Amino acid sequence: MRDAAIKRLSDIAVQNPKVMLVTGDLGFGVLTTFAQNFPRQYINAGVAEQNMTAMACGLALEGRCVFTYSIANFPTLRCLEQIRNDVCYHDANVKIIAIGGGFSYGQLGMSHHATEDIAILRALPNITVVVPSDEWSAAGAIAALASTPGPAYLRLDKSSSRVGERAGETFVLGKIRQLRDGDDIALFATGGIVGEALQAADLLAAQGIGATVIDVHTIKPLDKDGIVAVARRTRAVVTIEEHNVIGGLGGAVAETLLEAGVSGISFRRIGLQDQYSSVVGDQGYLRRVYHLDAPAIVASVIDLLSHNSKP
Repeated sequence: MRDAAIKRLSDIAVQNPKVMLVTGDLGFGVLTTFAQNFPRQYINAGVAEQNMTAMACGLALEGRCVFTYSIANFPTLRCLEQIRNDVCYHDANVKIIAIGGGFSYGQLGMSHHATEDIAILRALPNITVVVPSDEWSAAGAIAALASTPGPAYLRLDKSSSRVGERAGETFVLGKIRQLRDGDDIALFATGGIVGEALQAADLLAAQGIGATVIDVHTIKPLDKDGIVAVARRTRAVVTIEEHNVIGGLGGAVAETLLEAGVSGISFRRIGLQDQYSSVVGDQGYLRRVYHLDAPAIVASVIDLLSHNSKP
């Protein structure tokens, strides 16, 4: 997803000289071609994410469309004050590209695991929060954000659902993307873990359980109408995210359904259960450890449906 996003950004930079990319001293190899082709649109701010964000805000207030780039925790949590007070308060045209969402950098430990970022960033006024699931949606998100004024957070992870572009499909910011249809349960997922949701749907189908799979690539603004419409035609709703269950996709969907008066369905959040991811290993291994992989999703769905009271 990272490569697809930067390639699309490069295409946009050709047409729009006001587009800039500022990195926190990483991305070498990935950003090399961009830096060579657009030397006046590229800055390496060094390992100084707070300064990087303040610089990006200043450039944006002078008319630039600025993308910052670093590993997920660092351009978000390390410089949250600059995002809140500088970028979001001034509604500056700064787009934060965070690579390594969730357990992408699993071997580096919890300091590099991004498992609270969605909750924290979506709480800030003025910001758009996008979590693509594949290369196609990552590229589409870059294009959409480049043409949408204001702050944004683009969370990319190393995995991919590998769905890709489907016939006649266009990326629409703020709209859910239905990937499968089923009458028994709706699986709402975000990010690369959408791939696990799709695998789970296949396993459930083999057991006679029909699962609708929804890719919620835009967390904010959330497609409330779309989510409610899907929920009203299923027996149960499950949210799936490589993130703490508190404040992320699960919280956003729960808020939406309760405020819309949706009743009579069972609901469950699958994610990191309000704990630090203290185990070290690759992304797939950590998904298994924390019960976020396809077999764990299937087990959770079957348990939920077994306790479902809706006729």
